[in-house]
Amino acid sequence: MDRRPQRRLKRHPSQDGDGVAIHRLHDFGGGLDPFLMLDELEAAPHDNAIGGFPPHPHRGIQTLTYVLHGGLRHEDHLGHHSSIGAGGAQWMHTGRGIIHGETPFADAHGLHAFQLWLNLAASDKMSEPTYRDVPGDEMPHLTRPGARLTALGGDWVATDGERVSGPLDALAGRAGVAHVTLAAGGDIALEADASTLLVFVFAGQLEIAGDGVTRGELVRLGDGGRLSLASDAGAQALLLAGEPHGEPIAHYGPFVMNHRHELDQALRDYRDGSLTD
Repeated sequence: MDRRPQRRLKRHPSQDGDGVAIHRLHDFGGGLDPFLMLDELEAAPHDNAIGGFPPHPHRGIQTLTYVLHGGLRHEDHLGHHSSIGAGGAQWMHTGRGIIHGETPFADAHGLHAFQLWLNLAASDKMSEPTYRDVPGDEMPHLTRPGARLTALGGDWVATDGERVSGPLDALAGRAGVAHVTLAAGGDIALEADASTLLVFVFAGQLEIAGDGVTRGELVRLGDGGRLSLASDAGAQALLLAGEPHGEPIAHYGPFVMNHRHELDQALRDYRDGSLTD
């Protein structure tokens, strides 16, 4: 049975860091569990006023940053210094605490990137922080006439049985993340049995089991076992699949825990310098 849009969210303009303009989608109430937030960053070529994200803390989440155009530089208290360009991804498991900064930059096509927040299960929130980046040429693909799926993480299976697995294999909530590009008249059908399945359209318009989804819209799909995507004029989308933790969510700024007293402790730890001990 094809999965159909059940709930729709629309992105909204916002700012973060040093005045970085973004479009944001979020639900910290568990409606997208295990996902929490998705930011889309865009800037024109040679934009010298993109701004950045000065050093700041996190606890209790994972972040996944994926770049289509431009790039992102990363530094953290663990000593990681790296940059990714178009097609690359950065993954950060914040665990009990990490302090990092990010500097986006444009190329001849400008800047276009996404950052996804994934919630950690309670048992992992105080785990060791880790970091990884993956260049674009290490991302595997699944191709069909007029369709291309780029697998960042998780397992993605076409209905004919062809499988592709993304290199980011430790995503919270057994999550999978993929980028789908459809040419005009293109379509693709995937096996899709994850409990949480989200589609965010960021270019053009998609039809999901015949229901239209427009640019800037994220849909949560209902139950079923198959994801059918098509587009008359061409489209691009992110696919997010995962298993919910089903746990309480307490959120304050860069910290996501299960209870308010844990947020209070995170703030105390950051202020007294013990967040990353």
